[in-house]
Amino acid sequence: METPGSQSSLHRANLERAIRAVRMAGALTQAEIARTTGLSAATVSNIVRELKDGGIVEVTPTSAGGRRARSVSLSGSAGIVVGVDFGHSHLRVAIGNLAHKVLVEDSEPIDVDASAAQGLDHAEALVGRLLARAGSSPEKIIGVGLGVPGPIDVETGVLGSTAILPGWSGTNPRDDLAARLGVPVHVDNDANLGALGELVWGAGQGVADLAYIKVASGVGAGLVIGGRVYRGPGGTAGEIGHITLDESGPVCRCGNRGCLETFTAARYVLPLLTPSHGPELTMPRVVSLARDGDPGCRRVIGDIGRYIGSGVANLTNLLNPSRVVLGGDLADAGDLVLDPIRDSVSRYAIPSAASRLSVVPGTLGGRAEVLGALALVLGEMGDAPLLRPLDEPVPAGA
Repeated sequence: METPGSQSSLHRANLERAIRAVRMAGALTQAEIARTTGLSAATVSNIVRELKDGGIVEVTPTSAGGRRARSVSLSGSAGIVVGVDFGHSHLRVAIGNLAHKVLVEDSEPIDVDASAAQGLDHAEALVGRLLARAGSSPEKIIGVGLGVPGPIDVETGVLGSTAILPGWSGTNPRDDLAARLGVPVHVDNDANLGALGELVWGAGQGVADLAYIKVASGVGAGLVIGGRVYRGPGGTAGEIGHITLDESGPVCRCGNRGCLETFTAARYVLPLLTPSHGPELTMPRVVSLARDGDPGCRRVIGDIGRYIGSGVANLTNLLNPSRVVLGGDLADAGDLVLDPIRDSVSRYAIPSAASRLSVVPGTLGGRAEVLGALALVLGEMGDAPLLRPLDEPVPAGA
């Protein structure tokens, strides 16, 4: 019987600490595991040997600082995680292993007016097809990360009012999808997942404090403070789109006037170009035309950048992040939108904070949210079922 404070209990805690460090990083050398966990080099060496013999980790030769080292990652056979991202008109699913490798992913269009049940039907079916393509089975799934474009109550999993997927308001997609797939599901909004995706795989790597700004049908920010997503007690932190810029401005969907969203989101901005460019214009097309030199589209992109910069300046004054990552379709505009953002930050933010801030485009594009969903479940799933009970023998060949 394992008792608290016993040698076996301490040993298991050390095993779990090492596994957690490797899982969050994807791969670490033994020296990095020791620094991250505070365990001695000798303890780490013994733990890695035990986990390797048990089939939990894989060890491959590498180099660090010009010296030979051994890279430790979780075994590809230890289980898989699934990321599901719902957008305004798309569903994207990715399947990855515990070594941070994406095995397969795909997307398909969905009807924005569909109900939550219909959307989850599509998700369940697409997960099944991708499992088959990956040569895996539902029994290998350890957990699922789910992204939705709206405010989520982090405790109950209930989706608040959303104008982007109106048929989903008041539903509990976390519990509904968990019941369908029979595994734990962790849910968050799309901006938070975009921040996680860029933090783990993209433009936010190596940064502990950042904001991910997504401008699409709405405007949101995912906030990372001290290396962790900050959601606030009600899960609504980062609603940058509802900063008031003009109290006599357009009425926002939230009921206020002149919110940042009313000057930057696609449904407010595209009508400005309809008389000159026609009613079929999309934001990706505006970005493309702006890059090709279209003066009207360049003006609109520049104005959007200045308005976003005002919101970023507020964030900079409050939270002092070291990096802002711009996601969504606007990121493809490059310096056409980034330079106006930087100009506004320089004008409105505290100089000491602005001087330490870099504003960069996201590198993951439309994949940021679904990869963030994978990162979410990797961070939230806990350590079971990777470790067997201490009195359970390891099967031969495991």
